[in-house]
Amino acid sequence: MQMRSRFPATLLAGLILASPSLRAEEGMWLYSAPPREAIKARYGFDLTEAWLEHLMKASVRFNSGGSGSFVSADGLVITNHHVASDDLQKISDEKNNYLRDGFLARSLAEEKKLVDLELNVLQSIEDVTARVNAGVPAGATGEAAAAARRKVTAEIEKESLARTGLRSDVVTLYQGGAYHLYRFKRYTDVRLVWAPEQQAAFFGGDPDNFEFPRYNLDASIYRAYENGQPAKIQHYLKWSPQGTKEGDLTFVSGHPGTTNRQFTMAELEFLRDVQYPYVVPRIKRLEVLLLAWGARSEENARRARDDLYTFQNSRKVYDGRQAGLYSPAIMNPKAAQEKAFKAQVGDRADGAAVRAAYDRIAEAVAAQRRIFTRYRLLEGAHAFTSDSFGFARSLLRAGDERPKPNGERLKEFGDARRESFELGLFSAKPVYTDLEIVLLADALTLLAEHLGFEDPLVQQVFAGQSPAERAAALIQGTQVRDVAFRRKLYDGGAAAVAAARDPLIELARLVDAEARRLRQIWEAAEETRQQAHAVIEKARFAIEGPGRWPDATFTLRLSYGPVRGYREGGREIPAYTTFAGFYARNAEHRNREPFDLPARWMERKARLDLTVPFNFVHTPDIIGGNSGSPVVNRAGEFVGIIFDGNLQSLVGDFAYEDVQARAISLDCRAILEALRKVYDADALAAELLAGRRS
Repeated sequence: MQMRSRFPATLLAGLILASPSLRAEEGMWLYSAPPREAIKARYGFDLTEAWLEHLMKASVRFNSGGSGSFVSADGLVITNHHVASDDLQKISDEKNNYLRDGFLARSLAEEKKLVDLELNVLQSIEDVTARVNAGVPAGATGEAAAAARRKVTAEIEKESLARTGLRSDVVTLYQGGAYHLYRFKRYTDVRLVWAPEQQAAFFGGDPDNFEFPRYNLDASIYRAYENGQPAKIQHYLKWSPQGTKEGDLTFVSGHPGTTNRQFTMAELEFLRDVQYPYVVPRIKRLEVLLLAWGARSEENARRARDDLYTFQNSRKVYDGRQAGLYSPAIMNPKAAQEKAFKAQVGDRADGAAVRAAYDRIAEAVAAQRRIFTRYRLLEGAHAFTSDSFGFARSLLRAGDERPKPNGERLKEFGDARRESFELGLFSAKPVYTDLEIVLLADALTLLAEHLGFEDPLVQQVFAGQSPAERAAALIQGTQVRDVAFRRKLYDGGAAAVAAARDPLIELARLVDAEARRLRQIWEAAEETRQQAHAVIEKARFAIEGPGRWPDATFTLRLSYGPVRGYREGGREIPAYTTFAGFYARNAEHRNREPFDLPARWMERKARLDLTVPFNFVHTPDIIGGNSGSPVVNRAGEFVGIIFDGNLQSLVGDFAYEDVQARAISLDCRAILEALRKVYDADALAAELLAGRRS
């Protein structure tokens, strides 16, 4: 099955023009403002406070990107294999390839401690909009307003951390229309319990990615620890032995990354004309680079595998989004809706202010357009892609930022974020010199391609060498991959960083002034956009009421919708696949990559009940970041785990439909069947069903 390069016009038209009844499940809802009335009216189900609190505190955010949930009182956490792949890569080496071969701990002693992983569990939400806005002087704009907002935000976060001991993040909602304080319990001692082979988790590989039917065992299981012992969890999801059937209402609790459905036309046109034409080719060049480098040896392939799959996945995601932005069926109705809203507020007292807000957003976007490429290359560090440069810049900026008052630092160096920052800075993850050189050489080439070889800064960065020569000299000459070296410089501050004369740190210093200048311009424009969106959202709330959900922000949201198949290409697509279909697809491709199966799956086929559901589709509104989100039924029981959307869902960044677009989940019954009959993990399966260790 081949990924199609564009969407059928009829689908796109239906996506925007669908009647309200067809779009009833749209929304990634705040736990503090769930759609109680809509769910009650449509499904006769009451979202009680107790039900919501339990699901909220059973849901887990992976700071490496993704979602998960507690599924036992003894700290078991389940997420996707592709969310876990970063951790599996970090604990693998030439002798132990856990990403390829999988892993099973048969006792607590065998559970394998992971590197630099932080899990967050939301404990409370507080609306701090009034205080954040009060911290910005009346009439302040641009950098002055951005600095004032950073200061008050840092104060709120620091006060909350000191008072509660919980990680505290002020989150921007409604593009600046509201600010909420999210408090999280952190877990940093996390251990691997089970992961399948990647070929079982990602069966069908890139050709089947974002397609359906699917047959992916895309799950891994961790255990959270506290004080050296399995964490004792009050709120965990009970495992449903029955699973779901077609038509059942399902709920998804996860952390969708980013949507842009509240963007103005000026902002959407910026994505279409500036951001995506830069981002998409960069993703594709990195995919080709890693494919070529990985093909040189088995060890190269192992080292590059996780990054390669990340870029392959991103390429399909952005292709789908870009197709939506190029479609008149999406952009024309968006333009019409914006025009209609401006007309709707025309006679109101705030009408002039709303129209002016749209103009200010357009002006801010124009300012960002002028610096976008240089900003991404320098401040975004696309010109220096490598873990080593990330360490070098962190050390340089930590030395400069930490002596400043908390409210005057760059956001990532605030007191409330210190523990998370240090967890990443002092990570013991493997960093491979040869791969770092390849990545940095390509990134330096990208810098010259975009800014021009004669650009003075490019010439200073290259220092009279070719990109490959310069990359080799920098990576081989730096010491930042040594954790002890990083600790020494971090503890010693700016003086120690300067005295080290590390070549990669000095490169970071060379570009830092320009990178900071660009960041200042960018954040001033962001502040203008946020202030303008606040005006628009205030008017929208007054007209439409508060029953709207904000764009996704990688914070916990609730989505819902029934299990439902769909019609595509004149045929019905059933809601479920089975193990029988899994083996049939393997046989269809004669066990050839990427439809080949690990040996144990071939050997143990006769043990399996081939009628057991494997993957299923349903209508909840999801986006990237929802990977690993638990799927629960009305009783709040675990019935599956989100791992993907289908092809038609990829425009979900800008719009929602439930005619063909579907979330794709791994069925809870498939996980138990595989654990028991393929992996001989009966004790783990028993803990999932009982909710505690025996």
